[in-house]
Amino acid sequence: MRFHLLVALLASAGSASAQTVPAPPPSSAGTIPPVAAPVAAVPMPVVTPPAAPRRRLPPSPAELRVRAANRAATLEPATAGYINAVQVYPFSDGSVYHVLTAPGQVTDITLQPGEVLGAVAAGDTVRWVIGDTTSGTGDSRRTHVLVKPFAPGLATNIIITTDRRTYHLALTSVGRAAMVAISWTYPQDQLIALKAAADRTRAAQPVATGLSVDQLHFDYVISGDRPTWRPVRAFDDGRQTYIEFPSDLGTGEAPPLFLVDAKGAAQLVNYRVQGRYYVVDRLFETAELRLGLKRQEIVRINRTGQSDTRRRAS
Repeated sequence: MRFHLLVALLASAGSASAQTVPAPPPSSAGTIPPVAAPVAAVPMPVVTPPAAPRRRLPPSPAELRVRAANRAATLEPATAGYINAVQVYPFSDGSVYHVLTAPGQVTDITLQPGEVLGAVAAGDTVRWVIGDTTSGTGDSRRTHVLVKPFAPGLATNIIITTDRRTYHLALTSVGRAAMVAISWTYPQDQLIALKAAADRTRAAQPVATGLSVDQLHFDYVISGDRPTWRPVRAFDDGRQTYIEFPSDLGTGEAPPLFLVDAKGAAQLVNYRVQGRYYVVDRLFETAELRLGLKRQEIVRINRTGQSDTRRRAS
């Protein structure tokens, strides 16, 4: 029994001694020392100082003048100018017409009947749809320029040229309140038409009233050059002399009238133009119509009935 206890003690002591003996260091021959893993370089952030705020320069005097002129020349939509849904502007050369548009809606810019479209130029052709079409036939044929923006808050301008005039328009896109159509009245054309009507009325009126055919004397001879304004005839009523010209006298330059005396000296005489007639408040023997400087055109008017005492020059 003691023998077995002694053997067990010896075995436990040997085991303990074996555990406490340090292991020999490994031989350096044939072994590779561990290599440290590379460390990735972290870039340092570049810190830039904040940019100084750009100083906004005030507009130049010239720019202010341009702005003021554009504002003064711009015509805005007016309640009194509407005929149904069409805004009617009075046309004037150099005016700018303001047109309100909206996305999803087409605004119709209607030109004068018979007016032939030349070109349409827009400042912004990317965010605006611009086209043209026509309506009617013959003298009632009209050109329509159609505009539509892609989004609200846009602004541009367009220039429309035709065979009669040039239109300047400022386009603005808003939320929903778009103008359906715009057109123009033409006061200058109306004045021209009124003047032409007055000229036709005046031309249709008799050159003088209270005259009898028996009082008229047509014994005048017209000679000399043959310009387009050469008189058709000349006659008198014993008191005044009338020189009748072609109907298109007012379309060109009218010649002045000179009286020629017996010695051939010419003197400018007073007369008035009534329609296509020259009315001279006297009788004469010889007169000349002269026009031009270097190559002067001369038409001579001679009275032949010199023996009639009623026709003696006053």
